[in-house]
Amino acid sequence: MSNPTPPVGPGLPEAPALATDTVTAPAPARHGRKAKTGKPASLWSDAWYDLRRRPMFILSMIIILVLLVMSFWPSLFTAIDPFNARTCDLATARQAPSPGHLFGKDNLGCDVYAKTIYGARNSIVIGVFTTMITTLIGGLLGIIAGYMSGAVDAVSSRVTEIFFAIPPILGALLIAATFRGRANSILLVIIALAVLGWPMTFRIMRAAVITAKSQDFVVAAKALGAGAGRIMFRHLLPNSLAPVIVVATINLGVFIAAEAALSFLGVGVQSPDISWGLMISDARDRFLEAPLPLVFPAVFLSVTVLAFIMMGDAVRDALDPKLR
Repeated sequence: MSNPTPPVGPGLPEAPALATDTVTAPAPARHGRKAKTGKPASLWSDAWYDLRRRPMFILSMIIILVLLVMSFWPSLFTAIDPFNARTCDLATARQAPSPGHLFGKDNLGCDVYAKTIYGARNSIVIGVFTTMITTLIGGLLGIIAGYMSGAVDAVSSRVTEIFFAIPPILGALLIAATFRGRANSILLVIIALAVLGWPMTFRIMRAAVITAKSQDFVVAAKALGAGAGRIMFRHLLPNSLAPVIVVATINLGVFIAAEAALSFLGVGVQSPDISWGLMISDARDRFLEAPLPLVFPAVFLSVTVLAFIMMGDAVRDALDPKLR
């Protein structure tokens, strides 16, 4: 039944406008995922939502996934086994690319394409394990020093400054040359790089913990009687990981390049193992006569390092709200 309209005429006041039964539509959610779940997005879910829309991150992930598959299943990319001496023929040394040998042959008559594919494994394994070790050591020491403060922080910071004073490549070169032949060459490179690579992670984690420990949630945890271990690893660690993850991602590419530098100088990966740095070192003497055995592993190395750095930049932008 419709509402009666008040009469309007001479001497009578004008009828007020009637309120209509309209419902204001709610403001659209910022992200569709919030509207579906009804829950506010966390830092990590919001960062992942942002990363999936960054072309630089997608491109770097595709390259890295291809490299990982190449590292673990090299036989999918080549049927030639470079570790088998029978596949090398000195009579065809420095042969130009041909249908059966896409990248040509090196100074020993071995297939450059097969060696490049198999060389990805050691280069990436060294980068990944070195990054894991430096992140664990630097992160653990950083969270302890940042939370404890006082003498613990002072001593840790002074020790870190001593390691910072040592040039990384020079120090790793000294360590690798000193213990050369006493351990597996790949393990030795990982140890040499890890010994000098953890201070950066320490500083990043320490700074993040010092900033986070003054927040209200830490004060509340202390008031409720939480111990130091619970506060550090249940409250501070999740809120301090973002910058450490960014640094670790970029460092992975840096460590791959550092391994190539050590192998090029003759103290890194040794034969019969294969790595891109070792291939570059073996091909440098005949570069003017046959440049391709050096160019192809160098290109693979550059693309790999660039992919990890691109991914680190994308992760940094996604985790930092001020850069969005």
